[in-house]
Amino acid sequence: MALDLFSAKGVPLDQQRFTWRDMVGKPISKLDDDAFTRVRIILMNGIELDALRMKHIIARRNRELRVPLAKIRRCEQHQATMVNWLLGPDHSPIETTIAYEQVAIEVTAAVAQNEPDPYMAQTYRFGLLEDFDHLYRYSALLDRLEGKDANNILQSYTDILPGRPTVVEHRAPEDDVRDSYDRKTADQLTKLHALMITASEFQTHDYYMNIGPLFADPIARQLYAEIASIEEQHVTQYGSLVDPDESILEQMLLHEAMEAYNYYSCVQQETNPRIKAIWERFLDYELGHFHMVAELFKQYERRDPAEIITGPLAEPVPFASQRDFVRKVVAQEVDLRANGTQFVDKAQESPASIAYRDQLNSAGSPSETVAAGYVWTPGGEINRRHAVSV
Repeated sequence: MALDLFSAKGVPLDQQRFTWRDMVGKPISKLDDDAFTRVRIILMNGIELDALRMKHIIARRNRELRVPLAKIRRCEQHQATMVNWLLGPDHSPIETTIAYEQVAIEVTAAVAQNEPDPYMAQTYRFGLLEDFDHLYRYSALLDRLEGKDANNILQSYTDILPGRPTVVEHRAPEDDVRDSYDRKTADQLTKLHALMITASEFQTHDYYMNIGPLFADPIARQLYAEIASIEEQHVTQYGSLVDPDESILEQMLLHEAMEAYNYYSCVQQETNPRIKAIWERFLDYELGHFHMVAELFKQYERRDPAEIITGPLAEPVPFASQRDFVRKVVAQEVDLRANGTQFVDKAQESPASIAYRDQLNSAGSPSETVAAGYVWTPGGEINRRHAVSV
């Protein structure tokens, strides 16, 4: 059943309370919990952090909204904490990285298949192929540095194979800006998808920028630097899908709808009862935030929020393996490149991007170095060494 945001009232903001023990609870298990529980955790943390980021930026530009935004942000800070702290210390930084890339692949693939706008769907498929290759490169790094099999994290939901090679993903900035949807004519789901994937990619970018310098291995440090640069390109790409002519409250209303939509999707599919209870609680919290922003929208814009949220939300995001779809996209679109806002065959790639990439890779490519001779095999390096010694 689709979610109707206007009829579902949720929990009012002044009744949304936390304690430290409440926020910092028992983490999930790396091996015992289903990988898609972790996918949902990482996605929802990224969405909450984007909500914080967006409201901070708006508060810098609007005096009247500063107090109500501060009140919503405080709750979102604690939501993000409770969600992100569900990731446990049994995940190494590279294993967490593998999990981030699984989110990017499986969620973007699901969105691409449900996106009603062909250009937007093409954009998601284009970025998907790059995240797919990042997973392959980081899997090679995990094998080399820790002797581990990335499939322990992926749980056989996601293939470990090359996509569009990371070495050729580097583009001139003008070739990462896409055409935006039209706020007046775009489908409601198109708007939610753009905000959702932008939030997810922003989180990945920030994680790589923070974790990369903490490695001692020089190739690991370089690989995180290289892929963080691509993640910035992805944030540029997906962020530019949003119509810049939307007012700040219009976009905030859409963001709250997107948050509720994703929590609703989590509730419908979560297999861990303890985690499902968190999704149910936070769905009610986001409904409260939505209604608060809807009131701000009516107060300051003198408009009906139903002009923006035009009906019940779409069916939930399918949190499931998209392997067959991803394989099809790899087979058909791996040679696509960008030229301005358009996707073209590699023979028509933008000269500006070729020149930019040649200079950036002139002293070598970390993503090529880390995967030299790497082919995924079950068990990783430790298993192979054991087999040889036996």
